[in-house]
Amino acid sequence: MKLKAEFTTEPFRGEGEPPPHAVRAREAASAAGLTVDFGPLGTTARGEAGAVLDALPAIARAALTAGATRLTLQLSTEEARGPAEPAVQPLDRLIREVEAELGGRLAELDRQDKQRAVRLLEERGAFTLRKAVVTIAEALGVTRFTVYNYLNREA
Repeated sequence: MKLKAEFTTEPFRGEGEPPPHAVRAREAASAAGLTVDFGPLGTTARGEAGAVLDALPAIARAALTAGATRLTLQLSTEEARGPAEPAVQPLDRLIREVEAELGGRLAELDRQDKQRAVRLLEERGAFTLRKAVVTIAEALGVTRFTVYNYLNREA
């Protein structure tokens, strides 16, 4: 079984270089042999269940000793995503519309356009659909925490 660990470390920093606690947590995940996606406000690490579970103490230790005041973690099985459900189909359509409007796949956009894409999807009601944040995060190539940050930035 494969697992996905999504984690954020705090305190958050705005623009510029990521804080040392986030970098150290990412390095610990990479050193454990996990596939790592490092975003501005969160990290996703994927791998075999044993490898992910074994790496979690090292990730937490690295973040906390480098100055993190909080580590938030969510674990899920990769198989849990399964095939698209009927409620996701309208979301896929909305994502394709926004991609067409912005002139490219969401994952290939720069951060400013990704933020714009989230605003457009919110205006069109995408976040009222089931599993919207997870699906949109995957389409953007970011963590779901990053999507929440983009949403909160507009609030």
